[in-house]
Amino acid sequence: MRSTLALAALAALLSACGGEPPPRESAAAQARSVRVAEVAVRPLAIGLSASGLLVAREEAAVGSELSGYRVAAVLAEEGDRVTRGQVLARLDPALIESEIGRARAEVARAEASAARAGAEAARVAGLDGRGVLAQEAIDQRRFEARAADAALAAARAELNDLITRRARLTLRAPVAGTIIARNLAPGAISTAGGEPLFTIARDNLIELAAEVPEADLPRITPGTPAQVTLPGGETAAGTVRTILPRIGNQNQLGIVRIALPVRADLRAGGTGTARFGATSRAVPAVPEAAVQFSARGPAVMVLGPDNRARRRPVRPGQRAGGFVELVEGPAPGTRVLLSGAAFVLEGDLVRPEPAR
Repeated sequence: MRSTLALAALAALLSACGGEPPPRESAAAQARSVRVAEVAVRPLAIGLSASGLLVAREEAAVGSELSGYRVAAVLAEEGDRVTRGQVLARLDPALIESEIGRARAEVARAEASAARAGAEAARVAGLDGRGVLAQEAIDQRRFEARAADAALAAARAELNDLITRRARLTLRAPVAGTIIARNLAPGAISTAGGEPLFTIARDNLIELAAEVPEADLPRITPGTPAQVTLPGGETAAGTVRTILPRIGNQNQLGIVRIALPVRADLRAGGTGTARFGATSRAVPAVPEAAVQFSARGPAVMVLGPDNRARRRPVRPGQRAGGFVELVEGPAPGTRVLLSGAAFVLEGDLVRPEPAR
């Protein structure tokens, strides 16, 4: 009862003094001020980027066709530019030289035998059926002459084979280009059919094997210009030479081979990023600041007629000039939050300000 009287007395006193109870702040006055923009259809210069490895357009392998020969000299190193036919290495010919000597002696012996057998056969020429010499003896001499000629041909073939093998002890470059790998050291023993002893990038041509998502391949054709950026920031103008017909089973990426100019800083095994020619097309887009990324995926905060924020998931596309394409998302004309959107919760009332 006393408290009721006290409150009544306080109210009377305030009324007498002309005062009023302080008004409560409106909800609009408490709303956070946030810059907004609209989803708009605008032309974007949309390009396509892809990374990959620098590779030789064509690799020429140099190996040994002979086994068991010691490497006598190595005359080329990785990075050397070589001409076609240039000597790269030599194998020790000592073993084959002795075989060639024996083969020459065998040829000489076979020549002598063939000459003797030929002379014997010549003596019985025209004696068939005369009874001067048995026909069997005549046929035997002719047979021995033919056998001696065959033995001589075999000996000469063996000698020619050894001479050919000796020539192959000298390893030469089959094409002009740059040596990009060397697997040979003096003193090593050659092995036929083993790994290449030298690998040459033909004509010093290096390309970028760019990995492009399957969905983007239709946007690229042979002849499409591409700007390739190296890790150090250097750039090279290239052109799409070919698109390989196979898509990777694991990553669903296709390989685009980009022809590049001959330059010393383009090295096989390096990396590069290609940007293909940009094309302008009108797409729904918002400023990049409007798109938020979280564990739930990319989204924007849209603003309804009541100025309350609501989260809308989106699927971003290409980016250009500070804007991002909305492949899926709110319709053009929808207001989206920019600055301060990260601090606005679902259903919050905001006070929109136009973007500057």
